[in-house]
Amino acid sequence: MAKISYREALQRASSLLGAKGLEPESMLYVFLRRKQWDTTQWLLHFSEEIPPADQAQLAADLEALLAFRPAQYLLGYEEFCGHRFKVTEATLIPRPETEELVMAAIDSFPPDQSVRVADIGTGTGAIGLSVKLARPQWQVALTDLSQEALAVAKENAELLGTQVAFYQGDTLEALPPGDVDLLLSNPPYISVAEWDLMDESVRRYEPKTALFAEDEGLAIYRKLAQQAPARLTKDGQVFLEIGFAQGKAVQEMFQAAFPEKEVAILKDLAGQDRIVHVF
Repeated sequence: MAKISYREALQRASSLLGAKGLEPESMLYVFLRRKQWDTTQWLLHFSEEIPPADQAQLAADLEALLAFRPAQYLLGYEEFCGHRFKVTEATLIPRPETEELVMAAIDSFPPDQSVRVADIGTGTGAIGLSVKLARPQWQVALTDLSQEALAVAKENAELLGTQVAFYQGDTLEALPPGDVDLLLSNPPYISVAEWDLMDESVRRYEPKTALFAEDEGLAIYRKLAQQAPARLTKDGQVFLEIGFAQGKAVQEMFQAAFPEKEVAILKDLAGQDRIVHVF
């Protein structure tokens, strides 16, 4: 291999990604995390000659990124709410906007209150485990239809040193009998008709059952709205992540299910409708 610096190697790789219409910064993102370098360490080393082993790893990562493989699947993890979660192709990659649901949820009840939480369609466990880590005294149950995803969530619970309950099955049907004080979910909500609008990396690698839902993306919300009244306590609350155009439909669905409660649409930091809150 030719002798080049870290900076030259990264610039070349990033240029190739940009020429393909991909995110050039994804190469540096992967590289720095593999090296476990922060910005200061990068500035200290970027003019040094890149060793053959690092150059080979960079070439392999570049090939994968050019094939639209998400950086998080390459690394095997993603940061969420200040914690590192293992991710595989059996799970969705946790997104920053979902952190806003977690923040709203942990503020929904007093910290010292006994709260029974259900995270429906947990995937990596990012929502439910983040809530449990922030509120250790709360009882948290995680459900998922996918056995493979639930195995990842269990591993994340072990890695993060926290204990929650796990149930495999469909929506609230997976839970054993008992009341729920706080229902959380980031369910599949993309319409099948939107397939062509999705990023190529999402279409190729992320689990389709965790992304797409029938009934123009509303099928799981409809099922939860049917099930929740029988399970939610009188003062219970619901937080659901939604697509930016689904707020009104999901709000009306849950208002009909809970006529005695308020149902609000919360916007994310970008100003888009992001969460439906029942309280």
